[in-house]
Amino acid sequence: MVTVVTKLVHCFHLGRRCGQYTMNQQITKVTEKPPFDRSSSQDSMDEVSMEDYWTELENIKKSNENRQEDQEVVVVKEPDEGELEEEWLKEAGLSNLFGEAAGDPQESMVFLSTLTRTQAAAVQKRVETVSQTLRKKNKQYQIPDVRDIFAQQRESNDKVPDGTESQSVRTNENKYRGKDDRASSLVVGEKELILLVPEEAPASETDINLEVSFAEQAVSQKESSKEKIQKNRGDDGPLPNFRLPKDKTGTTRIGDLACQDMKKVCYLALIELTALYDVLGVELKQQKAVKIKTKDSGLFGVPLTVLLEQDQRKVSGTRIPLIFQKLISRIEEGGLETEGLLRIPGAATRIKNLCQELEAKFYEGTFNWESVKQHDAASLLKLFIRELPQPLLSVEYLKAFQAVQNLPAKKQQLQALNLLVILLPDANRDTLKALLEFLQRVIDSKEKNKMTAMNVAMVMAPNLFMCHTLGLKSSEQQEFVMAAGTANIMHLLIKYQKLLWTIPKFIVNQVRKQNTENHKKDKKAMKKLLKKMAYDREKYEKQDKTANDADVPQGVIRVQAPHLSKVSMAIQLTEELKASDVLARFLSQESGIVQTLKKGEVFLYEVGGNIGERCLDDDTHMKDLYQLNPNAEWVIKSKPS
Repeated sequence: MVTVVTKLVHCFHLGRRCGQYTMNQQITKVTEKPPFDRSSSQDSMDEVSMEDYWTELENIKKSNENRQEDQEVVVVKEPDEGELEEEWLKEAGLSNLFGEAAGDPQESMVFLSTLTRTQAAAVQKRVETVSQTLRKKNKQYQIPDVRDIFAQQRESNDKVPDGTESQSVRTNENKYRGKDDRASSLVVGEKELILLVPEEAPASETDINLEVSFAEQAVSQKESSKEKIQKNRGDDGPLPNFRLPKDKTGTTRIGDLACQDMKKVCYLALIELTALYDVLGVELKQQKAVKIKTKDSGLFGVPLTVLLEQDQRKVSGTRIPLIFQKLISRIEEGGLETEGLLRIPGAATRIKNLCQELEAKFYEGTFNWESVKQHDAASLLKLFIRELPQPLLSVEYLKAFQAVQNLPAKKQQLQALNLLVILLPDANRDTLKALLEFLQRVIDSKEKNKMTAMNVAMVMAPNLFMCHTLGLKSSEQQEFVMAAGTANIMHLLIKYQKLLWTIPKFIVNQVRKQNTENHKKDKKAMKKLLKKMAYDREKYEKQDKTANDADVPQGVIRVQAPHLSKVSMAIQLTEELKASDVLARFLSQESGIVQTLKKGEVFLYEVGGNIGERCLDDDTHMKDLYQLNPNAEWVIKSKPS
């Protein structure tokens, strides 16, 4: 980190000498030319990449001056610790543990019983804080005793959710850790980051373990690294090429699960993120959302949800704002090879006039897009992001995104970003995905447009992380620290975007366990009801099982396809059978109009059993998944828009 900071300090002062970043209008102008020429070579650009950040910051300030009259700054009152933790428990789906509406803690035991040790510790810490705060305030609330809430966890203190010994967590993690793994070679000392990687280590391809809790991996990593501490040599080498190892039961991505299961995923992701930060000693402050006065129509300065409601009246099923899509299209129409794309701003007065014209004519379809220059479209795109009433990375988690820079290892930073993406509201997540995909297309043309991944990150970071609508003021030193940290986070978001929309398998397994336990609970209640009705439950189940066995032989699944001409098919399970093979069998028998269906238009779904509904990827091995969820049904259909 020392090397990085040295470079940043050099570039920071360089930016000041060039007049790129002036906090004080009384600074005397320096006539010396900057020591680096941006256009001379790619290497020189990288050396002064911080200059792009300060230039963008100055452009934003000028833009804000021109639109000052339209902005309403809201000063946020910092909530106390008890209020923050109370909000955290609510967001984690555990609000019934406290407050006026507190119920029997046993209601949450099914959920809590699926937590790992680190997750349970994170919840317990927040419950204790809320309890202490409520007692201090003499609130007459029903406050549960944490010893009662986590009694089951303490009884199985040495076990993880699947019942295996905690030692297996360490063994499993070691299996996925390669000798060239930069990420796993960083550990936390008392107050400094310790680097174990040889100097000039090349970027390595490293598997990301999605089967074990990230926080549990962090605990294991800290313990295994205690005896391997070496002097920190910096962390400014190339980023590792992380990848997801093949999972026979299929990779689950955001959008693959039904709403009821996705809600559980979000609860678990918040608890896991908090546990990870707790283990690594990083403070996680969740900003409480505040109500602010916003526009209820228009394009700029309008909440994403309101904007999408407007757009969906024009184009049904729209998930990304139409103006956002159109601005990206306009930039790409001008060619992504344009040098300085995203970096060179449009004229401030012209941008202001274009905004006013767009507001008046966009939805009428009378706006002349041919008059919009490419750099103007790029400036409008960044302006759109900045002027969202709530930041694209959300008010609640903006600080958590910023805190990613404080995590010691690249792998842990990636894991935290993965959890944070899961936690974003749908509209924010979809828009962020479209932005990152566009930025990657810009970077793909870096040989001509001279915009490397770090250049793009430097330019975009201020637009995503400067939350001016919340009145968050910062000093020159704070802005400098934010410049380095947020630009690195932006770089990670761009580089690893294909991994960030994946739901970790250990969280999906926790959801499966919750569903299984809830099903047992419901089944027990039903059995009591049937007994009251003098109904022989065991006989009924035996008869039902016999009938099903006769219908579907052992080792065979019945796949339903209600919208295809072949509506049902019995398929023999084999070790090699994949979801793509099942789809191919159905599609090969289609004729006429239905035959035009292509791969990617219909998918095989796992429905019921221990999951609500899950879209399977092509490489899912059906026999392995059947063994994991033998009570599921299998349905072929298209994804909802």
